[in-house]
Amino acid sequence: MRILKPSDIPATEITPREVYLKRRQFLAGMAALAAAPALSAPAPPAHGARLAGIQASRFSTSEAKTPFDAVTTYNNFYEFGTGKSDPAENAHTLKTRPWAVAVEGAVKRARVYDIDELLKLAPLEERIYRLRCVEGWSMVIPWVGFPLAALIRHVEPTGNAKFVEFVTLHDPRQMPLQRSSVLDWPYVEGLRIDEANHPLTLLAVGLYGEVLPKQNGAPLRLVVPWKYGFKSAKSIVKIHFVEKAPLTTWMKAAPNEYGFYSNVNPQVDHPRWSQAKERRIGEFFKRETLMFNGYADQVARLYRGMDLRTYF
Repeated sequence: MRILKPSDIPATEITPREVYLKRRQFLAGMAALAAAPALSAPAPPAHGARLAGIQASRFSTSEAKTPFDAVTTYNNFYEFGTGKSDPAENAHTLKTRPWAVAVEGAVKRARVYDIDELLKLAPLEERIYRLRCVEGWSMVIPWVGFPLAALIRHVEPTGNAKFVEFVTLHDPRQMPLQRSSVLDWPYVEGLRIDEANHPLTLLAVGLYGEVLPKQNGAPLRLVVPWKYGFKSAKSIVKIHFVEKAPLTTWMKAAPNEYGFYSNVNPQVDHPRWSQAKERRIGEFFKRETLMFNGYADQVARLYRGMDLRTYF
């Protein structure tokens, strides 16, 4: 019998910790689990300050929301560790005020904006979006933010602005895993200008009506609900309007696995696992993955005529 190493097991076959614990409730072992320190539940995450003046959004899904505790303790944020619980445990070192975002490149109003200036560009909305991660898990999160399109209108891109590049904070003193070479820092992502202008594309500053937790990308992160979660750059410090597609972090790290577009497409497998199914956090059984993460009616026109197996 072959004994598999952890590295041999596809990420899509690894049951999330909270799903595993929920399943255990049905196996009559809860008394023993409660007595075992190694399996005891972590302390619930702290709640942040409430955000005022939030409007409901017509773009929200009606699906059940993933609980706050799961949203804030099961994260990808490699700057604080590669484990799903690492960001919640380590992101306390991040300082989110003061915070400035430089808007540069092919725009008429290039300048450095304080985060509070950006919050005045458009009313805050709560948008309940699906989040699908390339590893095979998904959530439904009530983000709070404003359309990226509002910032784009404000800074007035020139005709040379074909793409938007997002650069995140690079400070190993605050983000300890940046001392490693697990990725080429800082983290960089990008969108085509029409993707960036799409009304679904959100700059998020909160979730569940509260200020965005540090482990979720505070104080400002991108949310592009029809793309895999790694496209949603966290802790953004620069928004750069450029003529050519930027080389993004995951494209640089593994170009055969991560393409520029990164649209949720169940017909295109990751080289190491299938993308046909996903496991919603809080559920035990997998569900079918939807094209464009269920947002095909809104965004499919952006890719009309493109081969989405080539442009993955």
